[in-house]
Amino acid sequence: MFRGRNTKILATLGPATASKDMIKAIVDGGVDAFRLNMSHGIKDDHAKMIALIREIEKERGRPIGILADLQGPKIRIGALAESVVTVVTGQTFRLDGDPTPGTPERVQLPHPELFGAITEGAEILLNDGRVRLTAKGVSSDYIDCEVQSGGELSAAKGVNVPGVVLPIQAMTDKDRRDLDFALSSAVDWIALSFVQTPDDVANARKIIAGRAGLMAKIEKPSAINWLEEITSLSDGIMVARGDLGVELPLELVPGLQKKIVATARDQGKPVVVATQMLESMIEAATPTRAEVSDVATAVYDGADAVMLSAESAVGAHPYEAVAMMDRIIRQSEAEPTYVEIRSSWHPDTEDTTADAISAATKQVAETIGAAAIVTYTTTGSTTLRAARQRPTVPIIVLTTRRGTARRLALLWGAHCVHTGDTRDFGDMVDRACRVAVHDGIAGPDDQLVVTAGVPFGTPGATNILRVARVPST
Repeated sequence: MFRGRNTKILATLGPATASKDMIKAIVDGGVDAFRLNMSHGIKDDHAKMIALIREIEKERGRPIGILADLQGPKIRIGALAESVVTVVTGQTFRLDGDPTPGTPERVQLPHPELFGAITEGAEILLNDGRVRLTAKGVSSDYIDCEVQSGGELSAAKGVNVPGVVLPIQAMTDKDRRDLDFALSSAVDWIALSFVQTPDDVANARKIIAGRAGLMAKIEKPSAINWLEEITSLSDGIMVARGDLGVELPLELVPGLQKKIVATARDQGKPVVVATQMLESMIEAATPTRAEVSDVATAVYDGADAVMLSAESAVGAHPYEAVAMMDRIIRQSEAEPTYVEIRSSWHPDTEDTTADAISAATKQVAETIGAAAIVTYTTTGSTTLRAARQRPTVPIIVLTTRRGTARRLALLWGAHCVHTGDTRDFGDMVDRACRVAVHDGIAGPDDQLVVTAGVPFGTPGATNILRVARVPST
């Protein structure tokens, strides 16, 4: 099942896609990897979805990635005396530790650690930014605020504090339990929420210990300040535009999206653009023109994958949403504008043998008109280097590790194939030719550019390049 496109589709599973028939349909429609949202559902439900994905993977004969998205800390206000209260612009509003149900003048903030972190002048957002406050008086027990923008509040609405690094760990006790479950279920990626500093990523890496790829979600303004370091410590990056758009002015998000994608590409890390990409398709059978442009923009930016959230999890048209995203990607990648943008970007080549050979592989493939680049990899490092170059031909990934094939299912341009051990380099080239013909990527007498690390199995040891010709018979 060669997709014939470079940008991948990550789809969230939920009630709308809980059956094997529907999962199979959207895999056939274009899904390359699935997201399990650990904020919803129970472990039994997630275990069922994982089992169904693996069944379909076996039936379809192609690796399918699974990403478990940890919920992260949820900072919320306490209870209210009425179902809804209205907070008026210009009034004083207090956040305190008193569990007494709140009023239009005050409400509990059941997070005592925040009282010491929030300083006078800090902006505090309630209910996804619909109510905006400025801290005017701060103590160890309360925060008195001036309402800058009023609105309605109900119990347990979210609290955001832009620009403040909160003294809260990125993983809660629930996240640790969910992480244990996800790793024991052999998922391929862990998405870490509430990343504020590089320490959050480093702490998660110690726990994951290489058992899955670590994808840092960039959703906090403080993470932007540490973007290079966070990207370096992560295996992948997600542009989580939902929370990012709450904590920052909306007009800043498009530019930050481009910056985050470019940073990840520079470092050769897969990057996913997420949130509200085809939001109207939760209910409608077709997207808006603006949503189509949004998906196309992520493709032009060079994202490795684009993500469906509620559209595929709870939407009325999950298959149509996947099919539409697939069509947008294909058309965008066929546009001359896309080709021009891709060819104008040249990553810096590191002074290593592996990076030099990866850059040469792209050049050789394009110069001789090769049908594909073939990477033989154990850990995925050879393929990551090849994809970083954004070649104009497909990248066939041969790996003896099923987990590597699944993890690379989110990587730009990668067509992953799980294969057995090879006797030697010649045997590997023969396998590459057979796969290229079988999957419809190359025909008789076509040329392939093959790269690998010898001896096989040595991580990061890309040190050989060979041009092979597919046998004529």
